[in-house]
Amino acid sequence: MGKSKINSFKVDGSKSIDIRSFATDIEQTYQDKSDYKDQLKSLTQKLDAIQEKMYAHNRYGVLVIFQALDAAGKDSTVRAVFKRINPHGTVFHSFKRPTSNELEHDYMWRCFTKLPERGKIGVFNRSYYEEVLVTKVHPEIITDYQLLPLELTKDLDLLFKNRYSDIKNFETYLNNNGIEVVKFFLNVSKKEQGKRLIDRIKEENKNWKFEEGDIKERALFDNYLDAFELAINNTSTEASPWYIIPSDDKYNMRLLVAEVLHERLKALPVHFPESDENRQAELSKFINIIKEQNLD
Repeated sequence: MGKSKINSFKVDGSKSIDIRSFATDIEQTYQDKSDYKDQLKSLTQKLDAIQEKMYAHNRYGVLVIFQALDAAGKDSTVRAVFKRINPHGTVFHSFKRPTSNELEHDYMWRCFTKLPERGKIGVFNRSYYEEVLVTKVHPEIITDYQLLPLELTKDLDLLFKNRYSDIKNFETYLNNNGIEVVKFFLNVSKKEQGKRLIDRIKEENKNWKFEEGDIKERALFDNYLDAFELAINNTSTEASPWYIIPSDDKYNMRLLVAEVLHERLKALPVHFPESDENRQAELSKFINIIKEQNLD
């Protein structure tokens, strides 16, 4: 696909973006389903090889964040892109409505406790960004349910400005500690979202994914797009950019996500621990010992 093509989806904070100018569908990046599977297998195998080096090198971690409107395909993308990566080197967390315990802490706390260790890839299905997305569309969550001091909720514009700043600084902090942050907004059209929601209703094995509240949230589609645009414009940096991925075609979406991850991971200066001549000589002795043990 090429790095230049991938960069067309990248938002690095160098200029403000209009989120509606980004395509939700592009020309197929695969010839047919078989070609899609071959491409995805190749990319995921490359990701696994790099992750193995990361794990052995044990100096860098990667945090991958997926945010999207409902039915954009976060779950299926995570399954498809990470299924061939060694589970010992990956951790996955899905963040739903905050629990009563989580509400007793600051809004970043529940995500902070789930950050990946060095050598691992951590995947967040939703994240601390919910606190500038869903709360932006439903500010009553902040005023009525979050346990903030009342004086902090009087000026919500200032509150969100501070949260954007907090998040940007937090991701700089992670980067300064060897944790790369890769953020995806899976950009689905309202029409395609509607088709997928109908599928959830029609297909019995997908009914569990559908909630009546999804219809109310769908009516706020444009409000959510505005919230995403603000969040992306206020938290994109060269070190921790956003990638706005066309998501009407799920095969395209998964290939693009895998390609971006491959480009980001292969840029990490990771390698297997090096061994000198003395160590090699020492290891050779163990080969002889093992062979002698086999004679017992």
